[in-house]
Amino acid sequence: MTDAPPSTLLADQTAYAEAVQLALDAAAAYYRDGTSTLDDDAYDRLVRGIQAYEAEHPDEVLPTSPTGKVAGGAVVGDVPHTVPMLSLDNVFGAEQLADWAASLERRLGRPVTAWSVEPKLDGLAIAARYRGGRLTQLVTRGDGVAGEDVSHAIGTIVGLPARLAEPVTVELRGEVMMTAAQFEQACAKRQAHDGTTFANPRSAAAGTLRAQDRPYVCELTFFGYGALPLPDDSSEPATRLRELAHSEVMGWVAGQGVQTPAVTDVGGIVATSLEQVQERVEQIAAKRADLAFGIDGIVIKCDLAADQAQAGFSSRAPRWAIAYKLPATEKITKLIGVEWNTGRTGIIAPRAVLEPVELDGSVVTYATLHNVADITRRGLMLGDSVTVYKAGDVIPRVEAPVVHLRTGDERPIEIPQACPSCGDAIDSSQERWRCVRGRQCRAIASIAYAVGRDTLDIEGLAENRIQQMLDAGLIVDFADLFFLTREQLLDLERMGETSTDNLLAAIERAKGQPLSRVFCALGVRGTGRSMSRRIARHFGSMDAIRTADAEAIQAVEGIGPEKSPVVVAELIELADLIDKLVKAGVTMTEPGWTPPADPGADPEASDTSALPLAGMSVVVTGAMSGALEALSRNQMNELIERAGGKSSSSVSAKTSLLVAGEKAGSKRTKAESLGVRIVAPEEFAELVGPYIP
Repeated sequence: MTDAPPSTLLADQTAYAEAVQLALDAAAAYYRDGTSTLDDDAYDRLVRGIQAYEAEHPDEVLPTSPTGKVAGGAVVGDVPHTVPMLSLDNVFGAEQLADWAASLERRLGRPVTAWSVEPKLDGLAIAARYRGGRLTQLVTRGDGVAGEDVSHAIGTIVGLPARLAEPVTVELRGEVMMTAAQFEQACAKRQAHDGTTFANPRSAAAGTLRAQDRPYVCELTFFGYGALPLPDDSSEPATRLRELAHSEVMGWVAGQGVQTPAVTDVGGIVATSLEQVQERVEQIAAKRADLAFGIDGIVIKCDLAADQAQAGFSSRAPRWAIAYKLPATEKITKLIGVEWNTGRTGIIAPRAVLEPVELDGSVVTYATLHNVADITRRGLMLGDSVTVYKAGDVIPRVEAPVVHLRTGDERPIEIPQACPSCGDAIDSSQERWRCVRGRQCRAIASIAYAVGRDTLDIEGLAENRIQQMLDAGLIVDFADLFFLTREQLLDLERMGETSTDNLLAAIERAKGQPLSRVFCALGVRGTGRSMSRRIARHFGSMDAIRTADAEAIQAVEGIGPEKSPVVVAELIELADLIDKLVKAGVTMTEPGWTPPADPGADPEASDTSALPLAGMSVVVTGAMSGALEALSRNQMNELIERAGGKSSSSVSAKTSLLVAGEKAGSKRTKAESLGVRIVAPEEFAELVGPYIP
């Protein structure tokens, strides 16, 4: 997070006037139907640039400027709000937060002793009006003074009940949005209807909330963030509600059956110091990627009603609340090309080539597209403006085209008719296309993967050496490595006696690798290092794996009904390779595995109860030290599972233990917030000592 967010630089009055109009048009489009020519980050940069120009040229400020206005001054509603529905001012880091808090406390003349800290939900603010406990009207924020009646959406919004628990007359305020699952469902419905998809959950929610004539209905979600009685309501419940602290109001709202962030992993808390506020900000930010809905910041408020009343309001925002904005995880950029690559198993995968865009602190030029069906489903075209986001905050992915920005110059994406690697035919019978030659198409990549450090760990086999062996006809797959002779290797160019003997010794050592690594070396589609360990631990032997049907494979944790038939088919395809490995004397069992006493029991139920990590889910983060310093992350995961635990890559409420080395980062923060036990590498080494390789 940075305390100095970038802004658009405006050189002169003409550039300023153009920027004001662009901001007005973008805001109008967004608040009208969720579309916009700018993503959130670009809009924020533009407005900050406008603010900077106006600060230097106060005599040139245009009346249409978005600064100091709710919704950027782009929206006019026709339903008056009972109390103005204002926006929030922003800060972008700890320093700015501290400055804002200091300014507020100077205004109050005393320290703030209670801060409310909640997620800033990425949706549309609405007012839900209840009379006698019955929902009667929904109104958008509009310009803050008046909004648009969207009562037709009543009944389609999860978390907003038709009746409250008490027969009260009250206005609830909150955010309407789409969860990830609702967004996928909405895109599928729109795709079936007109062949297009929504650009992102926020625009999908905005368009859906206002839509009245669609032939399909999309579900929305509501999270409440406040409640207020009517201004002229002097009843006892209304008076009591006005006197409650914000945290108490939120408890009352939840008690009425309305959904609030309290049901999520990022529910609101009350902090008694700015240090606690910042700690909670970091905790919520760390959980952002795992949430089922979008957040773009954290809202910090004075919790006490007396503090709020004394601080008051500016023309567009309450002075007692601020939005701590997080870096953007989604941007709009251009799709300028698609590259087609053949992977080591023969899978043909497209990759989006993007106009470079900064996303969450890094410049993104490529993004995942998955397969042809994915491209078709999203309706992508070359030249499209597309929304790009980081899946899990790691891998950039193209979400969808921004259809309203099309110019007519976009072109269809050319789909390959032959394998882009070898030119042979393509098997398009499955959703993920594959070269008909399978692994033989990219034999060098397949073999290099099999002999890598985290699989068979055969030192001295660089890709150029593998290519040399392939060209000489000594190998066609990695199993052939175990049948190489000293004479054959000495005949190769640049292979002396020492390097030959070292390579043969490494190959011999590889025969003793556990089944989990041997299975991983096979490169079965839909599996990787972690899944290979689960499969090996579940079945115990290669024979058991090979005789398992799809139903038995599906019993392995993480393998569903779609993946299990693929694994079975892959093992059939790899039969000759596995037979060669068996003949070569490669290990085909998982060390330490013992079959269950009951032949009808779960094969994974072998006796692990006495192991130090039995039944525990363990996450490793940061740099290891001491006895664990030399272990790779994969070796750490293997160690965990040898000791009876389950290795995981992410911290959750199900995590039993976090091994936190130096520079542990956000995973440690998340573990602390969840109360997960945290140990240093040295303490963990003592716990699993006998199992350290």
